[in-house]
Amino acid sequence: MNLEEIRNAIDAADDQIAELINKRMDIVKNVAEYKKQTGTGVADKKREMEILNRVCKGDNEDYLRLLFGAIFDSSRSYQSWLLDNKNPLSERIAAALAETPALFPRKAIVACQGVEGAFSQQACNRLFPVASIMYFSEFNHVFKAVESGLCAYGILPLENSSYGSVGEVYDLMRTKNFNIVRSIRMHIHHALLAKKGVKLDEITEVISIEPALGQCSEFLKTLKDVKITAFENTAAAAEYVAKSPDRGLAAVCSATCADYYGLDVLSDGIQNNDNNYTRFICISKKPEIYPGSNRISLMLSLPHETGSLYRLVGRFAALGLNLNKLESRTIAGKDFSFMFYFDFEGSVVDERVRALLADLSESNHSFVFLGNYLEVN
Repeated sequence: MNLEEIRNAIDAADDQIAELINKRMDIVKNVAEYKKQTGTGVADKKREMEILNRVCKGDNEDYLRLLFGAIFDSSRSYQSWLLDNKNPLSERIAAALAETPALFPRKAIVACQGVEGAFSQQACNRLFPVASIMYFSEFNHVFKAVESGLCAYGILPLENSSYGSVGEVYDLMRTKNFNIVRSIRMHIHHALLAKKGVKLDEITEVISIEPALGQCSEFLKTLKDVKITAFENTAAAAEYVAKSPDRGLAAVCSATCADYYGLDVLSDGIQNNDNNYTRFICISKKPEIYPGSNRISLMLSLPHETGSLYRLVGRFAALGLNLNKLESRTIAGKDFSFMFYFDFEGSVVDERVRALLADLSESNHSFVFLGNYLEVN
């Protein structure tokens, strides 16, 4: 056979496969109707395993398992779409869409980590022009303030373009009850601040939060015989410098902290890369989905087996959904177990997206829908 004849044979086989897939999906409608009447869940791992053991044999067993894994995923998504009104997640999303006001609030009580002058405060002020800010020393306390209802919203840094993810926030997300309602991508401009009248060559110690120190590592290397110490927050470091009797102490923070705490800017723009951005998320206790929301975040764990992540990513690709972020974090106390965090471009207004989310919520016990929101600059 020449190449054209081989391709014609493949085309004929593909046509048969497509015809059989369409036939199978028509039969799935009957399965969905039965499950609707009986209240049966969409996922049936036992049944899927029975099919795999029956059909996946011979030299191409591994490829058949991958193919049928994708078929099962498509079948569950289709059933979830047909059973949309019965799915708890779909009902929660529908309620959020119905109850969320048309405009994002201008005024709110907001929890931020750090003290006055922190980058979280700057992010907050851009999202909420009339904000009453409550400051907390730890990220954990920001989550708790929102969970308890003490604050309507909370602002948390999630990742930096130069330094990477804020691991502590990601780890806390796994155990907290919250919803992402907006995010903001903010340019981060670092400066070195010290007491009034102090010169750069007098500095003996520099303090700041670890990510900020990492973002300014090249500049800090130029300071000879200077101790570098991690601190809880950039603005808190500036406040500490202002109150300390030590004239040799300096802080890496925003230049705006100089006005807040009566300090001098010894050097400005000290970050390694001027293209230095941090992404902050705004969280609430209750789901809120505002008009124009085009980014979705979720988290889930996957079975520790070949192809599980591949099949999941393939489902996003099949729907034309662009993944913006995929982060994995180890689950404490469980060997080789990971929690995966996904950010992708999409809206729950799209019924295909709702079907995917509904299926994931049914088939994965650790699945958490974190929110559908808009990211602003």
